[in-house]
Amino acid sequence: MNQGFKLRFDQLRESDPTHDDTASGSLETDPYQQPGYVRNVCFVWPDNRRMFFNYAYLVAVEFEPGHETNVIKLSFSSHTVLVKGYSLEPLFMALLDHLPRLITAIEPRYVLAEDKTEAVVIEIHVEKKDA
Repeated sequence: MNQGFKLRFDQLRESDPTHDDTASGSLETDPYQQPGYVRNVCFVWPDNRRMFFNYAYLVAVEFEPGHETNVIKLSFSSHTVLVKGYSLEPLFMALLDHLPRLITAIEPRYVLAEDKTEAVVIEIHVEKKDA
């Protein structure tokens, strides 16, 4: 009796739900390569603290160029995120298309003069909006 589907008990027995795929390095940290539907942006501090937001709740992004450092202000529906760093205009343009998955801040003392020509984030501040 064929009901149009195939039972896959062998595959079910072989699978190990306790197996951690992220331990093998399969975790993807690159920017999104193609348009998609559900996307998040994760902010990472130097102490490895992390916080992520869904791009669907991103209301506005403002870029403030400065003499040495730049500021990007991301206004989500519940929080405001301030990203400070060097040469952040490419990051701002990538945020326009919802491409970055991870935005990682590094300690300012580790930024070399030649690194300041590329986008380098040195501070991330998250503020919860008043209800």
